[in-house]
Amino acid sequence: MIHTLFLSDPATMLDRMEWKIELVAIPVTDVDRAKDFYTSIGFNADHDHTPSPEIRFVQLTPPGSGCSICIGRGLTSAAPGSVEGMQMVVASADKAYEQLIAAGVAATPVEDMGWGRFTFFADPDGNKWAIQELPNYS
Repeated sequence: MIHTLFLSDPATMLDRMEWKIELVAIPVTDVDRAKDFYTSIGFNADHDHTPSPEIRFVQLTPPGSGCSICIGRGLTSAAPGSVEGMQMVVASADKAYEQLIAAGVAATPVEDMGWGRFTFFADPDGNKWAIQELPNYS
């Protein structure tokens, strides 16, 4: 009952704090190989810290993104290559595809799916990514 009142009361909704997704863990087997891969496609290497022998934290951010990924050692128990459905939005799927191919990434040709134009790729561990160009409905 409390949850229902909170969500349906407009005055309370104005006081709700923001919840932002800012970091997503991507499980990898070889941190240096993954870091090289992501930086080769344009991600910025924000941090690379080893606070202990069990932990290495590498934060990478796609150009223009408010959300980063982290790779490393001791960060997640997820199996390397198990991530599916990571998605980035770009102004041009064709340009993104060209950049991926130029970096040696096996990206799929751009496909119009009605709700956007997409190219897909996987990192060296098999984590799967989608790149979407939003449709122009005007």
